[in-house]
Amino acid sequence: MAHVSFQPADLTLPQMLRERAAQTPGRIAIRQKDFGIWNPYTWADYWQRACHVGLGMHALGLEPGGHVGVISENRLEWVLAQMGAGAVAAVTVGVYPTSPAAEASYVLAHADVELVVCEDQEQAEKVLESLELLPRLKRIVVVETKGFRNYPETLRDRICSFAEMEALGRERAATHGGLIDEVLSRQTLDDVGLMIYTSGSTGKPKGAMITYRNMRAVVPGIVDRLELTGDARHLSYLPLCHVAEQMLTTFVPIYLGSQVNFGESLRTVQEDLREVAPTLFLGVPRIWEKLYAAITIKMQEAHAPVRALYERALAACEPFAHKSAAQRTLRERLTYGFWYWLVLRALLNFIGLRKATVALTGAAPISPAVIRYFRTLGVPLIEVYGLTESTGMILGQPLNDVRWGSVGTATTGVECRVGDAGELLVRGDIVFAGYYKSPEQTASVIKDGWLLTGDVVREDNGAFYIVDRLKDVMITAGGKNLTPSEIENAVKASPYVKECIIVADRRKFVAALIQIDFETVSKWAESNGIAFTHFRSLTENPEVRALIDAEVQKANSQLAEVARIRRFHLLTKELDHDDGEVTATMKVRRAIIYETYQSEIEALYA
Repeated sequence: MAHVSFQPADLTLPQMLRERAAQTPGRIAIRQKDFGIWNPYTWADYWQRACHVGLGMHALGLEPGGHVGVISENRLEWVLAQMGAGAVAAVTVGVYPTSPAAEASYVLAHADVELVVCEDQEQAEKVLESLELLPRLKRIVVVETKGFRNYPETLRDRICSFAEMEALGRERAATHGGLIDEVLSRQTLDDVGLMIYTSGSTGKPKGAMITYRNMRAVVPGIVDRLELTGDARHLSYLPLCHVAEQMLTTFVPIYLGSQVNFGESLRTVQEDLREVAPTLFLGVPRIWEKLYAAITIKMQEAHAPVRALYERALAACEPFAHKSAAQRTLRERLTYGFWYWLVLRALLNFIGLRKATVALTGAAPISPAVIRYFRTLGVPLIEVYGLTESTGMILGQPLNDVRWGSVGTATTGVECRVGDAGELLVRGDIVFAGYYKSPEQTASVIKDGWLLTGDVVREDNGAFYIVDRLKDVMITAGGKNLTPSEIENAVKASPYVKECIIVADRRKFVAALIQIDFETVSKWAESNGIAFTHFRSLTENPEVRALIDAEVQKANSQLAEVARIRRFHLLTKELDHDDGEVTATMKVRRAIIYETYQSEIEALYA
């Protein structure tokens, strides 16, 4: 039977939420965990509360077309603020809750935010610290009000609780009930509904304007490629101010009618995964590397017979890891079934992914060895690709055609071609409306309707392979082109390495700055009787250096001669967002790191 592509209704996201509430009012849309208990909210609850929140914002002075900031971890109030703002014709702007005050205030000021929703006192303090830089800001709304009683009277009229704002909207619904229907009758797909700020790995963050047409256009590609149905369950934990989480927490669930779960906090993700047992899971490469490291630690602590069984299970199932469950031969099914009940089921339960019908990695390059490892365990992990400017996922591996190292083929409604210098160009309704207050930057990335992604690719039978960022490709002193991410990912496939930053541009050979994974290396040190007191003392231990050297040699064996790392320096501290070394999404800011560690780099070439 021919596959029929998913067709979302011709409605904006707020209009579609209203439609969902009318069609399936009693179906569970969201579950949120508070104090260990999962509380369900139906589509009718979701829509009604979003309306009250939107009317409450309107009562606090938010104008149509105004901008609402949200600084919070993922939770029900985040999406209520977003959908409520949309219902009164306002635009939502997310801010990373991990951002220091200066970064948060830059985004709020640049985006002309009039009302900001803060999760708690810690986030509100960042805003209060920067009030003089935020002339447009009228109100600060706080979700968790603990610690707010002690604020001076002068600030009382600027701050209110989320509950108060929602109550205000509930009262207003009695007198201004028709306002939302009026707004939604005028709302079009070309209206901007969301502003997503890029992580700013090469400069100041830019505000990408995402229209409702963009949101609707990206959904069929995601639904079709991942073979999703309305029964899909997703755990929302990656920052909602990032497009990857937006597509799986708001765009897809609202158009498809699937369920979203908000855990207790970022610290309980592992536990929440086990309780939710999601059918769909998205992890950035660092999450997969951490899960891999967690299993490695578990196995280091296990008895020798258990370890031997685990290694035999991997060896038996690895040869057909590239196949989907449906593609396996009878013999492969029996082999997997045997090892599943003996070893793998317990590991899948441990990471909470036993029920996953599809798992994704994206947002940054990943080592194919890590993907192969999880597929060997039985996690149907595929690599996908997208950008903020493409409203999320536009390339993805088909579930039954996994090619190692590829990010797959173009999804429904997306046109791709390879431009100058091998740059990937994309076209379609998924291309964003431009950068806020920056026509010249917009013109530099959209040419004749094509979005210039800045990523160098090679194409093979319709499948794309990301080579590297155009700006990151390095040329050695000998004139050889190198792709740092390929080398870095080969090293980061080791559970003992957290970060690897290559130095090679205009140099005689490849060197690297390496940050150990403190958790796995400290466990390794303890089991080998090596004493240490903190991160630095562990890093400076000669036996740890020998361990990392062996891991670098292992990576080198998979690389071309010219790409092999000849020397490396072990960083004596963790790379830190507060020091500007990584972005809020943990992307390395190369220029800052090269500057900070200039003397260490020169020593490698001395």
